[in-house]
Parts: sequence; structure tokens; C-alpha cells
Amino acid sequence: MESLNWFVILATGLVPLAVGAIWYGPLFGKAWMDATDMTMEKMEGANMAKMYSFALLFGVMLAVPLTFIVIHQMGVFSALQNVGVDTPGSEANLFAQNFMSKYGTEFRTFKHGALHGFLTGLFVFLPIMATNALFERKSWKYILLNVGYWTVCAMIMGGIISAWA
Repeated sequence: MESLNWFVILATGLVPLAVGAIWYGPLFGKAWMDATDMTMEKMEGANMAKMYSFALLFGVMLAVPLTFIVIHQMGVFSALQNVGVDTPGSEANLFAQNFMSKYGTEFRTFKHGALHGFLTGLFVFLPIMATNALFERKSWKYILLNVGYWTVCAMIMGGIISAWA
């Protein structure tokens, strides 16, 4: 039966750290610092171990719901939870086994996962982050930098989750 692959979730939890090192470093570091009024002096003295630990935790937390968004087969098991899908030999269990033998690898490519990551960025991250930023009187540059980062992360994470069948 399909279940969460914790190794994949932990591995994809590292993606925001890796992408962030590039995105907020050489790629858009100066633009991000300008948009956030960040200075090197403000960055000094930060507890980097704490920041990276929480960033990893939040990356793992993001990977869990992305798994359900990216892997369509997870919905079948969710729909059958209350009718005995986990009970060997039950009608729901046999249906799920048959379903997985026929369709278990459908839509399980990096490209498909990346598409769902993009859609998550567009329809989840953008509305949430843009609403907050607008009320905080942040610029569209700030919004696009941060939403772009999280969308790229979700695309890579979704691709990995989907392809790692």
C-alpha cells in the first residue's frame, strides 16, 4: 500500500536550504537585501544553527503535504481509510491492490511533480504571501522574490517526490 516515504520526505526537506543558498546568495541576494532592508550588520549575530534547523524542519513539514498533492494515488487510500483498506483481504484492500497494480505508476515523473509544485506556488504560496506582504506594505519585488523562491523549491521537491516511486 502507498504510504509516506520518510526518506524521500527528509531528503526533499533539504531542498529549500540548497535552493536558498543559491537564490538568496549569488542569484538574487542583493535584490533580496534591498527589498527587505537587510544589511550585513543585521545578519551578524544571528543564531545560524537555530535558523538552519528550523528551515530544515519547515522543509520537511512542506514535503509532507506536497506528497499528497503530487502523488495522485494517495487520494485512493485516503478515500478508503474508513472502509478497511489496511485490513488484508478486505474488499477495500483488494480494490487498492488491484488499483495500484494497474495505475500505481501513473503520473509518477519528475516533470509531473514539478508541475504540481508550480501550481502549489501559484495557487497557495502567492495568495498567502502576497496578502501578508501587501498589508505589511512590502513591494512586489519582495513578493515575487519570495514567492519565486518557494515555487522553485516546491517544483524541485514535487519533482523528486513524484519521481522517487
